[in-house]
Amino acid sequence: MNFHNTLLSLVIPLYNEEENIQLLLKGIDEALIDYHFEVILVDDFSTDKTVNTIKALNHLKVKLIELRKNYGQSSALAAGIDLAQGEYIVTLDGDLQNDPKDIPSLLQQLYDENWDVVVGIRNHRKDGFLKKLPSKIANFLIRKATKLNIKDHGCALKVFKKDIAKELNLYGEMHRFIGLLAFLNGARVGESKVNHHKRVHGKSNYGLGRTFKVINDILLILFQRNYLQKPLYLLGNLGILFFSIGALINIYLLIEKILGNDIGDRPLLILGVLLLLVGVQLFTTGIAIDLQMRTYYETQNTRPYKIRDITEFKEKRETP
Repeated sequence: MNFHNTLLSLVIPLYNEEENIQLLLKGIDEALIDYHFEVILVDDFSTDKTVNTIKALNHLKVKLIELRKNYGQSSALAAGIDLAQGEYIVTLDGDLQNDPKDIPSLLQQLYDENWDVVVGIRNHRKDGFLKKLPSKIANFLIRKATKLNIKDHGCALKVFKKDIAKELNLYGEMHRFIGLLAFLNGARVGESKVNHHKRVHGKSNYGLGRTFKVINDILLILFQRNYLQKPLYLLGNLGILFFSIGALINIYLLIEKILGNDIGDRPLLILGVLLLLVGVQLFTTGIAIDLQMRTYYETQNTRPYKIRDITEFKEKRETP
């Protein structure tokens, strides 16, 4: 298929990327010189001169979205996707680690192999151990828990058909798993190796603490996939399990009592049961709160972000 006459929307969330933005736009122009595209830059309330730098460049294919506060990468992506007009939507990071030159091949693979989404696999990834570890854990858990065998869910460079991207309903920190979310919505997801570059300017915000967020997000997604419309299957099974454990414990204690042993001085058993019940209560409460937030966004037609300003750049006219 000839994509040169089809509008592409590149959605790029930004936070403190003033040193990278000019090189990023230059790379996009060179990679897509024969393509019809728009670049949607979503500034997630940067504290540096990212916005001023973008405005000074006055790039005619750029649409700048400024958010009212720092909502996070998922909400920034959601804002960009909502305003994207292209038939195909490309997501990538603004830190120059993704290579725009990979976009044409991803688009062609999406069409040739009839995918709805094509996810990049970072070839020879240039990140440190503390950034790679959460990704390895997430990729392993997703492969084991779902039928989606994708090697690198964390790669920001992805290509979507427009309707698939618009249905993602991103919030919280779900940007890490947008390929999985699309798959759970019925999309056909492929993958392809892409280039990956070392970050030169700016500072990465990822660390070891991200591992626990990754695990929590995966558990939430899997719950939504398996039990969103039938939570009783989860809670009921847990109830049966704990009831059975309690029954076995009581039978054991009854036997001990019949044999003449004292069972009144065993607080450890009570403590263990109590901790298990508290753990289940906390987890189910967290799920309930998240589902309430999801319901709020969907039923109230409310988006998880507020826009401060939108700037579209026009060609400067020379003064006569």
